[in-house]
Amino acid sequence: MEELFKKYIKYLEVERSISAYTVRNYTTDIQGFLNFLDTNGVTSLNRVDRSVMRRYLGWLQEQGIARNSISRKLSALRSFYRYLMRENLVNTEPLSSLSAPKLEQRLPTFLSTDEIVRLVEAPDTSTPNGIRDWAILELLYAAGLRLSETVDLNVGDVDLNSRQIRAWGKGSKERMVLMGKPAAEALRRYVKDGRPRLQGKKKSQALFLNRFGDRIARRRIEYIIKKYARQAGLDMRVYTHMLRHTFATHMLDGGADLRAVQELLGHARLATTQIYTHVSQNQIRRTYLAAHPRSGKKETKR
Repeated sequence: MEELFKKYIKYLEVERSISAYTVRNYTTDIQGFLNFLDTNGVTSLNRVDRSVMRRYLGWLQEQGIARNSISRKLSALRSFYRYLMRENLVNTEPLSSLSAPKLEQRLPTFLSTDEIVRLVEAPDTSTPNGIRDWAILELLYAAGLRLSETVDLNVGDVDLNSRQIRAWGKGSKERMVLMGKPAAEALRRYVKDGRPRLQGKKKSQALFLNRFGDRIARRRIEYIIKKYARQAGLDMRVYTHMLRHTFATHMLDGGADLRAVQELLGHARLATTQIYTHVSQNQIRRTYLAAHPRSGKKETKR
């Protein structure tokens, strides 16, 4: 089983050109499944049937794994088995008649305009790290980039004159994203003043560098977001993807076309983008209830 697993991961890395982040998730999810099989005395993937899969699902639920995470694990396993069937490495596909648990429909959380301003203005721009952090925060909000897309940016991907960025999304799909003047100004200063001081004598095409002159790591950007959220006094858990949620919600609140937002976010399906319309509608409802004197929020004396 381990040998088949290694072949599949190699296939993802070489032939599918899937991002390192996705490969890492698939590796974790499938390895967890193989560990479950080993613990339960299942020594071959051909011996995995519907009853084994149902036991696996039950075990995940007993561990308190969220339904969204279970669904992701099943998706990874379906991809694994599709590969095995195509290569004639197994003779059965045990997930074909297995239903994933119904997903929780949670609306994305986002920051208000005031909160996002406080966040992007938090870095100390008198230091190279501060200039870099300012540019990262401005860009994440201005362009709605994913964390992986931000990390993978090279200097040549950015056109400050046209304020356009070439990003590489899921499945190595290329798209052009836009940014406003504040983000362009932050990037211009970073490229001119911050990046050369971080780069030192090293040669790197990466746009965002760490203090050693190498490409910045995902975990560092995640730390940066948390650090400045605390400094800005935001009393909520702020994470990198929340800035992408904020970008999409503010765009729709401002009257942007749904398909334009879909294109900017790099969503393959319009339905993925549509969840932000629910967020906007909720925001409109809250604003109406709070502002209109006869909204029905409070009883009117007659």
